[in-house]
Amino acid sequence: MIVCSSCQFENPSSNKFCQNCGSPLKLLLAVVTLGADSVTLSTEAVDSSSAYQASTEPRELEGPEVLQSTERLPQSQLDDEMPILGQEALALVPELTSLLQPDSIGQAISSPLSLEDSFAIAATDSDTAAADMPVFVPVSSAKPLAIPPELTGQYLDDKQRYQLKQPLVPNTFSHLELEASVIDCRPADPPPLAELAEQLTKVVEQSANQTETLSSVLPDALPASALPYLLLQSNFFPAIPELHSAWQSDRYTVLVLEQRDHFGKLLDYWKTEETEALQQVHWCYEMSELWQALAPYQGQPSLLNIENLRIDEDQILCLQRLFFQSASTQYTLRDLGLLWQVLLQQVSNALSDLVELARDLGAGKLESVQALQSRLVEVADRLSQSVSSHEANLEPESNTSEMVSQSQPHSEQIDTPETPIAGELELLLEAEELLDLPEEEGLVNDSPTMVLPMILVELNEAGQTHVGQQREHNEDTFCIKSAANKLETPKERQLQAKGMYILCDGMGGHESGEVASALAVETLQSYFSECWQSSLPSEDEIKQAIAQANDVIYNTNQVDERSGNSRMGTTLVMVLLQETHAVVAHVGDSRLYRYSRRLGLQQVTCDHEVGQREIQRGVEPTIAYARPDAYQLTQALGPRDSSNIRPSINFLEFNEDTLLLLCSDGLSDNDLLNTHASSHVEPLLDKQADLDAGLERLIDLANEQNGHDNITAIAIRLGVKPNLDKIRKPD
Repeated sequence: MIVCSSCQFENPSSNKFCQNCGSPLKLLLAVVTLGADSVTLSTEAVDSSSAYQASTEPRELEGPEVLQSTERLPQSQLDDEMPILGQEALALVPELTSLLQPDSIGQAISSPLSLEDSFAIAATDSDTAAADMPVFVPVSSAKPLAIPPELTGQYLDDKQRYQLKQPLVPNTFSHLELEASVIDCRPADPPPLAELAEQLTKVVEQSANQTETLSSVLPDALPASALPYLLLQSNFFPAIPELHSAWQSDRYTVLVLEQRDHFGKLLDYWKTEETEALQQVHWCYEMSELWQALAPYQGQPSLLNIENLRIDEDQILCLQRLFFQSASTQYTLRDLGLLWQVLLQQVSNALSDLVELARDLGAGKLESVQALQSRLVEVADRLSQSVSSHEANLEPESNTSEMVSQSQPHSEQIDTPETPIAGELELLLEAEELLDLPEEEGLVNDSPTMVLPMILVELNEAGQTHVGQQREHNEDTFCIKSAANKLETPKERQLQAKGMYILCDGMGGHESGEVASALAVETLQSYFSECWQSSLPSEDEIKQAIAQANDVIYNTNQVDERSGNSRMGTTLVMVLLQETHAVVAHVGDSRLYRYSRRLGLQQVTCDHEVGQREIQRGVEPTIAYARPDAYQLTQALGPRDSSNIRPSINFLEFNEDTLLLLCSDGLSDNDLLNTHASSHVEPLLDKQADLDAGLERLIDLANEQNGHDNITAIAIRLGVKPNLDKIRKPD
């Protein structure tokens, strides 16, 4: 619920305006930096935006040694330092009092901190165990800030879109920053930087000379401090907050960000008894990924400010905003280790392996993110094995939950690992295999990745079809049939759901293609309504269903004595979904795509056509598609009997929020989806996005760019989160 600040009326979370008084409901965070923008754009920073997905060798993130004593940093520089840990964190570590200098101890621990107070973090030069712990050095107050007159009015901008909810106040962690909540007075309008973010994503993905190309895309008035938000958004949302607007003058810089005050604090979640050790390990792993992503922008302080670390409703680690280090201070992985030690002191039964890792990290024994992530994976693996062994002793006859479907075999066409069973921690490669595609088309990354067992918390779907620009009738058809049971409490949100999604493209040029596609959908729907009960159908059951659909169309052709091009037929792509698992089957050239923040857009299916057949036989793609019959189908339902039908079947598991897109070739032809993924596919993964409106935009685009065939699409959006109930600590 969103409470209207004007009339206090409680509105649904999806509302943009108050139902009672009509006031806009969207609150944002304004960050005003006085003086010139201190963030600069480097080639390394720009390159890193695309390297996250493409790099096979993680970068070494070594930096200068952490400060060994406060005397090495003049007080004038301390005044300008980006502080790291606030008063709350300081009060949580009473053991540190013996390490602080006597003159500072009373001021640091006992005295209340003003808004102008800040803290820098350093390590002592002692060789004792105490040297591994952080020392919080109080910084003297700065002079009162002079706020420019144009920022003291009712609105922050000349266009009067962003209304100040309260006056700007100094940021607790920086002398040169002001913050305030602002009301978006036009919440129905897209954020001013939305289109620019899409353009930047394309530049980073496609341009070889990224820095030079970026300079031609960026408006002159855009602050450099806005770029990290824009460049990291596509790969690291929701961890990185959305940037709505940004501008600058010769005296200040303004960033308008997504407001995240309603997100819980990591520190609060960390201390609760309900938080499992495995969840803590997972949060640490997420911090390591963000550290690597933020390093080229000098954004490591974003992770060292404990007040800045938040947890969203799906238990994902998020940043409230970005902080950037000053020129006088450099932070390394040692500082991250010191922060983890502070967090681990908040629980009485901290995981010993994680404590040891934090100490090694704080002592400088782990010098790269890759080494850190490998250790985290080892910790998680040992914890998972310990839990599995403990549960096996308690319940030797029950290894899986009744809610989880059994692991299914994969298609014979692909040599892939068995689908992971929910309830076990799987340690997978960073790049998941692309099902039904050659290995070289997948993403490769040597960094180890931790994947927790997940549960489904949200499921949205939509389907649309259009006759196209050149056809007189529509031979496509589709079917969406789903059922869901929702459980939601203040502490829990879970969805038990299963869905059947079928898309058929009646064969263009074949008489009565629309009849064939309708017969296929009707037969498959009837079959699975009877045989699909508690778990996903097996591969044999799916093959049998497809054979039945083929026989219905084939027999109709035989009875009507159709021959040659008069024989009707249809392609098929089908997804059967149950919780976080799915099975995909297809015949012909109708496709399934999937999109996620981490892996981007992937084509899951491989067309059954002559060109692809030749490529699989070892023929070069350019030669294979030089054939005049390259796009002729090698399989379709109906023209031949079932002995000639070999559907491709694969099983999927979803470990992150994912968009599935089933489509006919009227939408996928000419590489349309890959070309326009950032503008037309990526936005559909947003939980607030309207799938029907998004599909309408896709179909309009297909009519503009293709238009030669019928156009049909089904969109399925899955929201998932870690299922910690599947893992229990040993007593």
